Amino acid sequence: MVSLSSAAPAAAPIGEPSQAEATRGFFFALVAYLLWGFLPLYMKAVSHIPSMEVLAHRVVWSVPVAGVVLFLLGRTSDIAVAFRSTRTLLMAAVTAAIISVNWGIYVWAIAVDRTVETALGYYINPLVTVVLGAVLLGERLNRWQVIAVGLAALAVVVLTVEAGGLPWVSLALAFTFAAYGYLRKTLPIGPSQGFFLEVLILFVPALLYLLWRGSAGEGHFLEGRNWWMLMLAGPVTAAPLILFAFGAKLLRITTIGIMQYIGPTLIAAIGVFVFGEPFGLDRMIAFGLIWAALALYTWSMFFAKREG
Repeated sequence: MVSLSSAAPAAAPIGEPSQAEATRGFFFALVAYLLWGFLPLYMKAVSHIPSMEVLAHRVVWSVPVAGVVLFLLGRTSDIAVAFRSTRTLLMAAVTAAIISVNWGIYVWAIAVDRTVETALGYYINPLVTVVLGAVLLGERLNRWQVIAVGLAALAVVVLTVEAGGLPWVSLALAFTFAAYGYLRKTLPIGPSQGFFLEVLILFVPALLYLLWRGSAGEGHFLEGRNWWMLMLAGPVTAAPLILFAFGAKLLRITTIGIMQYIGPTLIAAIGVFVFGEPFGLDRMIAFGLIWAALALYTWSMFFAKREG
């Protein structure tokens, strides 16, 4: 995530425009997180379709949506510049591959009634990002962040004992999204342009896969209402990412840090109260540890000084 210090009121020459930008950014980010939070409802509606096919449609129909946004912003020339850079294309291919794995696991997990596990994964994600920063960038953690990571690790142990194996869905989502965020920073291109470049790279293999399934009589696009449900995969994928990109530019990173818990909270609530997934004592303990970890982590962003 890029630095958002430029959105701070003290950095602006006059107060009112900065407050207006922050308010606009807040609503952009809020809508993005609400869309992510309610995404399981859409995924459950298409759960009768194989996960790989849904994933392919997410890619294919995201391309025109992202392309229209770039056209309206007048930033299509950025893509032409990116195509002249081998390094940019290679890095975009890597981030595209990682985010496609993340999307694929998420689609599959919702379809097989493991929504609560996906919520846990996105709760853990910011803590995994902190660990990656320490391991890969040499960033030092303060004592509260160390405790937060320890509590998250304890939650994973609780779930491992309860399930008789690692909660791989949660861990895979957390680590792939953290890796995506880490590598995405290396792309010398804006967030909207980067998203378009990623789905454009994935477009050909996704389209070939859909054509192959269709030619084998195994495609679902032309069955009943599936055609418009699958076309919606593009907007529901692209819209929150683009809205978040606009919001993040106008907000403090600490504000984004707190708001990022909206999505997994809604996902968990939908998993338990709408889909009827189990939420027994072991999960209550694990989620309690995660929430305590996130409270410490969030508190440390505001008040705790980094240890020297």
